[in-house]
Amino acid sequence: MAVGSAVEKLNMPVTAAKGVGPARAAAFSRVGVTTVGDLLRYYPRAYQNREHVRTLAEIRGSINAGGTGRSEPVSSVLAVASEPMSRMIRRGMTITKIRLFDETGTCEATFFNQPYVRDNFRTGAQFRIWGRFELEKSRLTINSPVWEPYVEGGDLLPIVPVYPLTRGLTQKAVAQSVAAAISMTGGGGEYLPEEVLSRLSLPTHSYAVRNIHFPESVEALGAAKDRLSFDELLLTSLSLSVSGGRRNELSKTVVPKTDTAPFTGAIPFTLTASQKRAIAEIGADLSGGKVMNRILVGDVGSGKTVVAAAAAYFTMKAGYSVALMAPTEILATQHFSDLSALFDRLGYKCFLLTGSTGAAKRREISAAIADGSVPVLLIGTHALISPDVTFSRLGLAIIDEQHRFGVMQRAALAEKTEGVHTLVMSATPIPRTLSLIAYGNLDVSRLDELPSGRQPVDTFAVDESYRKRLNAFIEKQVGEGHQVYVVCPAVEESPVPEKGDDPLEMADISLFDLIGPDPELPMKSAVEYSERLKNELKNCRVSFVHGRMKPAEKDAVMTAFARGEIDVLVSTTVIEVGVNVPNATLMIVENAERFGLSQLHQLRGRVGRGPAKSYFVMVSDSKGEKAKDRIETLKRSRDGYKIAEADLRQRGPGDILSENSVVRQHGQSTLSLIRALSDSAITDKVTECVTRILGDDPTLEKPENEKLRDRVLAMAKRSSGTVN
Repeated sequence: MAVGSAVEKLNMPVTAAKGVGPARAAAFSRVGVTTVGDLLRYYPRAYQNREHVRTLAEIRGSINAGGTGRSEPVSSVLAVASEPMSRMIRRGMTITKIRLFDETGTCEATFFNQPYVRDNFRTGAQFRIWGRFELEKSRLTINSPVWEPYVEGGDLLPIVPVYPLTRGLTQKAVAQSVAAAISMTGGGGEYLPEEVLSRLSLPTHSYAVRNIHFPESVEALGAAKDRLSFDELLLTSLSLSVSGGRRNELSKTVVPKTDTAPFTGAIPFTLTASQKRAIAEIGADLSGGKVMNRILVGDVGSGKTVVAAAAAYFTMKAGYSVALMAPTEILATQHFSDLSALFDRLGYKCFLLTGSTGAAKRREISAAIADGSVPVLLIGTHALISPDVTFSRLGLAIIDEQHRFGVMQRAALAEKTEGVHTLVMSATPIPRTLSLIAYGNLDVSRLDELPSGRQPVDTFAVDESYRKRLNAFIEKQVGEGHQVYVVCPAVEESPVPEKGDDPLEMADISLFDLIGPDPELPMKSAVEYSERLKNELKNCRVSFVHGRMKPAEKDAVMTAFARGEIDVLVSTTVIEVGVNVPNATLMIVENAERFGLSQLHQLRGRVGRGPAKSYFVMVSDSKGEKAKDRIETLKRSRDGYKIAEADLRQRGPGDILSENSVVRQHGQSTLSLIRALSDSAITDKVTECVTRILGDDPTLEKPENEKLRDRVLAMAKRSSGTVN
């Protein structure tokens, strides 16, 4: 298939795949699948391994040996012994029982509200049955099994994919649509030279796509994961380096080296060694003659803002204005409150520009930045990238919480004036092993120590038996004049599936050895739980905030909390970053097993910001070893970089890189292959490949890299995104 035709087919609407009509296309759009290429990238969450068939005698023996009364998910080829029997046991509930057998024994299968199975299970017919068998008073039974007609030598999938679903999609519909997309495109075509595949021992791209969806074997699935993980990391790294790199661009904004004494004299504390080092690195960039493109990475509370303020001071001292963009109005207002007093002491004017800024103030700001004769610091939200915001002399663009903006939004601010220096900030400590992938086009400054005087937050893990004591502790904190966060993993209640209803419950192969937290533990939701706390905490003012609220609504609640008008704020992880309420001394995280280590650490950073003693409490009834290990790690360590390294080992980098964590809002269920970054063999291959390719062809202009360049540009376009 020609490269052009492969790319064209990948970009065709999803309805081009056989069997995908308007209704199914609308359902796919709800999970971000709009093109044929998106279908190929809609990877399963997990798999059911039906490859190894067991006799009923073997299954009975394994149950007895295990001592649990229940088998692991297993396949068995069974015949129907007699006609199925159906009866209604209560209004709205019909059960159908079928007697099955093989040469070693018999069992009884029960189906709930599926009377239609009677038409399929004819006496003597054979089926491959898959599920969890149980022993009930020495009788072998199975509830709601997966069944497929069996013919000796027939073509049944050995390993069956389990896809993330939404309203309007079924497992069968997704599998059929993906199979049609593979048939239509051949898997999307190869873009790596044969020499690279051979040298790095990689399977072809088409083989990987077929086997990530419909594996021929466990080994084939492993090879597919390795290849597609390699692809995603390679393309991500190259897209950052090729389309985003500005390392060698000359700057017209040269900021002479500046004496830091006036700045350090204006701040009421002593800089840490890492802050001084980062300020020196930024100062060298600003005076070096090339455009600065640097990221400032620091743990929660490490003092990134004062380093950014120093960069702004150097730039304004040289006569250039500075723009600082934050993802939310409350965070922009917070920065303005902190920095306007500092820069007033230094003799410079600050302005705040957000979506709610009035027309008169907006005209005043526009006039000040367009004049350019006096440098100013303009702090704001994405309102800063509006077309009517025009700088005469913009020297530095600072982006806070950079992962909350799309690539194009970050670039739009830097492009307000030619040759602008850029400093982006992130509160997510990234292990050094991920720097190539995460920050491929950026120089990195790290803040790896906390300012003196910041109190450690006492960290505890409890279960539901502590509920009354927790509520009493909340009331004690509020009674002493403090405030409390309660974090829930969901916005609204999500019902727990009945046993056998959720194919993920019985999945025995995860895409990345992570099926998820205990599926039988119900998730607390911000909306319902806030109502419960209002009833239980009669003397506390309780409110809630979550990501589905309109920005103005969220900002209003957060502002009220910051002003002390709310005692207990029940929230989803929308408060994970950027919120500074020094009076908040307690955070309780419900369903802590559903959060990653780095995310829990980020949440812990929301308390302990004032002079009072602060506490972080994780509530979980999970018996899972991985969840308990995460919680214990957080209790032991306060070092964000060590926690990030542990998170990388335990979960892969999805949570660290703000991809898709285990915590999901309702209806959100994708899982990125980038989690496989925890495999050092793959990252080593990517590093070697990137070094070779860019060393020989930095802009991917050579003919042999044409296919690769097409893929890199396509990924850059998909990643341009919007504010999360």
